[in-house]
Amino acid sequence: MAPVTNTNGVQSQLATNRGVAAILAMGTATPSNRIIQSDYPDFYFTVTGSDHMTDLKNKFRRICERSTIEKRYLHLTEEIHKAHPNISDPKAPSFDVRQEILSEEVPKLGKEAALKAIKEWGQPESKITHLIFYTTSCLNLPGGDLYLCELLGLDPSVNRLMLYYQGCHAGGTALRVAKDIAENNAGSRVLVVCAELSTVVTFQGPCATQIDSLVMQALFGDGAVALIIGANPNTSIERPLFQLVLASQTTIPKSEYAIQGYLREKGALYYMNKDIPVLISNNVKKVVTDAMMNSVGLTMGENDWNSLFYLVHPGGPSILDAVEKQLGLEKEKLRASRHVLREFGNMWSTTVLFAMDEMRRKSVVEGKSTTGEGLELGVLLGFGPGLTVETVVLRSVPVV
Repeated sequence: MAPVTNTNGVQSQLATNRGVAAILAMGTATPSNRIIQSDYPDFYFTVTGSDHMTDLKNKFRRICERSTIEKRYLHLTEEIHKAHPNISDPKAPSFDVRQEILSEEVPKLGKEAALKAIKEWGQPESKITHLIFYTTSCLNLPGGDLYLCELLGLDPSVNRLMLYYQGCHAGGTALRVAKDIAENNAGSRVLVVCAELSTVVTFQGPCATQIDSLVMQALFGDGAVALIIGANPNTSIERPLFQLVLASQTTIPKSEYAIQGYLREKGALYYMNKDIPVLISNNVKKVVTDAMMNSVGLTMGENDWNSLFYLVHPGGPSILDAVEKQLGLEKEKLRASRHVLREFGNMWSTTVLFAMDEMRRKSVVEGKSTTGEGLELGVLLGFGPGLTVETVVLRSVPVV
């Protein structure tokens, strides 16, 4: 890519602006219970006592096959289902038991990811000044942020921010908030943790009249991701991975119907409209074009889309296909997102950040010149209810 210029022809200060927030370390975690997707229909219909629903089971098997997912990691095991049968009964109230599990286990999974990020960062926990903890999974006062602080042994003076129940785009939301904190509080180091046990929230037994629920059972997985974010890194002891050049949110007009979720006595109910890929396809060019112009003054031409790297929330294969087709992307452009969907499923807020971790690791293994697969600039896109789009323009850094 040629040197970035704004509309007045002035070269961007992107490469030398050390005041821009950067991701300094990352860590991920999943439950130990791994489910092979081809085996899941048998597991699902057995634990729910629904093996007699043979037609619906065959339909669910086809949904699993079309998902492109090969395996997922789930907190729920057969033993948990036996101990808490209400979780598997779509007619039974189960909100309380789900929240009891989530309140304890979500911070624990977040701790696993955070310890990995802190270890990679290489600095003591005492240098963490802020904590952003996000989950769609549990609702408590005090929140999981306090319990995570205690699990990690963070100082009581750490500035905590608990974010709840935004949806799949919230990984981008957390980055946007962390960028503001890091760039406006000198010397700050922000620990961002997103932890999701989505299957505990959404697990429902099969129902022939609720096909949306079957799709959720085939797509969702559990995971956590943690990042250390700060501006003006001390490069003698800190190694930036990506700069957060711009972070913005937009809502696609008249799209509120596309993704809807409701917390009820029997768990969380989600409805996903078939128009989601179309809505994303019709708006993704404008979203990326506006982001690149507003961040670095770059006007995107029809042949420029492949000059960027991409981290797209893999909510499902149809979403990735829509972005790929609309932008005319080469097949390998979305390989990090497709890899995460294949290996982990849709883990809500954490998923696109898992893709970021996959991209930077693959860049090192393949000997690329930068963490963005050898490219300088890229874009992260998170999609969620609203229909909300979180857009983060990223600058990759040299691989060392």
